[in-house]
Amino acid sequence: MPARIGVIGAGYVGLVTGACLASMGHQVTLRDIDAAKVDTINAGDPPIHEDGLAALMRECAERLTATLDLGEMLARSEIVFIAVDTPPMPSGDADLSRVLGVVDELEALGPGACAGHVLVMKSTVPVGTGERVRAELDRRGLGDVGYCSNPEFLKEGVAIADFLRPDRVVVGDFRAADGDRVAALYGPLGAPILRTSVPTAEMIKYASNAFLATKISFINEIANVCEEVGADVTEVAEGMGLDARIGPRFLQAGVGFGGSCFPKDVSALKQLAGNSGYHFQLLTSVIEVNELQKRRVVGKLKRHLGELEGREIALMGLAFKPGTDDMREASSVVLAGRLLAEGARVRAFDPVALPAARGRLSAVDLHDDAMACVTGADAVVIVTEWPEVVGLDWAQVARAMRGDVLVDGRNALDPGAMAAAGFAYEGIGRGAPA
Repeated sequence: MPARIGVIGAGYVGLVTGACLASMGHQVTLRDIDAAKVDTINAGDPPIHEDGLAALMRECAERLTATLDLGEMLARSEIVFIAVDTPPMPSGDADLSRVLGVVDELEALGPGACAGHVLVMKSTVPVGTGERVRAELDRRGLGDVGYCSNPEFLKEGVAIADFLRPDRVVVGDFRAADGDRVAALYGPLGAPILRTSVPTAEMIKYASNAFLATKISFINEIANVCEEVGADVTEVAEGMGLDARIGPRFLQAGVGFGGSCFPKDVSALKQLAGNSGYHFQLLTSVIEVNELQKRRVVGKLKRHLGELEGREIALMGLAFKPGTDDMREASSVVLAGRLLAEGARVRAFDPVALPAARGRLSAVDLHDDAMACVTGADAVVIVTEWPEVVGLDWAQVARAMRGDVLVDGRNALDPGAMAAAGFAYEGIGRGAPA
């Protein structure tokens, strides 16, 4: 039976969640505080880049609307997903001001506006947040409002597929009846639904992301050793991944992880452990490896070019991964900063993320044409393995460059073919450089 659903926050998670639920037949009202974003959504256009999202929004336009008015959203909903940002603070703790701001707004509207509603936390929040929100709701006379934790496991670029074909759905609740209402939404998807307590659901999210980040840092460490001993990490990873206990996913060596989830969630879990009196040594190393991995690219460039003062370096790809325009914690930002600090002149290409990049990379010469970006460069670094980057005519690229250095930060190209094209090629962990 179709439900009336509200979503607070129309960013990457909130908009995808709302559109997917609308595509399942539910009536969805998104609420955001950004008037331009609300207008864009109501015009049928997604304010973010996510594969398939524009088409999905068009398909379910009659069941998907956006508003600035929380009261209007509450009047049109019974189950309300919270999908607001929880960015890291300087201490490493998650900033819960936007989450707690929702409680403030509900109190201001009064219990009549949200009586019988269930709040569903999609935002990634530290363990204990649900208990804190539950206590605040009760203290402010909103005890009739239910609360569940329903963490998201969406990968940007394939978020719609992840929502509609999930590996699992996690629902944590304080009252079984509230959890039943949330779980029923996901029943048609046919995925395993794990019912837990709220703190357990919160920890599942953090533990999952921390484990995946650990897997990435581990294979990057292996890649660094491979460079010293002459092994090829791509073949090592293939051999490891054939073991069913390990699996092939997240074993791609590169310049490190980024995005809105892994860096933030790993740091937050480490901080949570520290606040509880436990020193999470493994996550400390995961973070350190990820930071150093980006700096190793600069070392590769200096090994070929010497000092980088005045050198022209082209970064190919700016978003933290293909399929998205998300620049949060992107490796390109760190790389650009380090190269500029070394005195290099940096230019960059991305097929999607240039609007987002302009506010972050003001000292970088941004190009919307890949060949224009590489022309005259002393070195090219593949940062994001966009098809528009990997699919370039690399022999033409070699002819257009001033130098011949190619650092493949995603191991996306064939080393032999690149050498034949005239490049001094270096991947990540693909044996000792020639």
